[in-house]
Amino acid sequence: MGFYRRNLPHVQADYKPHFLTFCTRKRWILPDWARSIVLQCCVHENQLTVDLKAIVVMPDHVHMIFTPLVNEKATAIYSLAQITKAIKSASAHLINRRLGRKGQIWQEESFDRVLRSSEKLDEKVDYILKNPVR
Repeated sequence: MGFYRRNLPHVQADYKPHFLTFCTRKRWILPDWARSIVLQCCVHENQLTVDLKAIVVMPDHVHMIFTPLVNEKATAIYSLAQITKAIKSASAHLINRRLGRKGQIWQEESFDRVLRSSEKLDEKVDYILKNPVR
């Protein structure tokens, strides 16, 4: 189990599903095309750094359920920080390129929690399925 702290504490458990939420800076509403970019960036990480279970891209935030995978080179589980950095930076770069600008798209912090039981996983997947990509 790993732990790190920025403004919020972050706990990571090996081989367990995690529920992750991250928001746009100043709760900026993503246009439809930008939401598609974010979805593609999240799906791109599937089987690279995560085993993706569910995802929903909302107008100003993203919910994901995934299990972090093993980084074979480092012989360690990919950290939540590595996973979120990959998704946020790739999506921000592509969105900014389309907007012809530079700047922050995402809040620095994210909210995450380890799902400890199948009921919690089912509860979160049900939530995501009831709130489809808009």
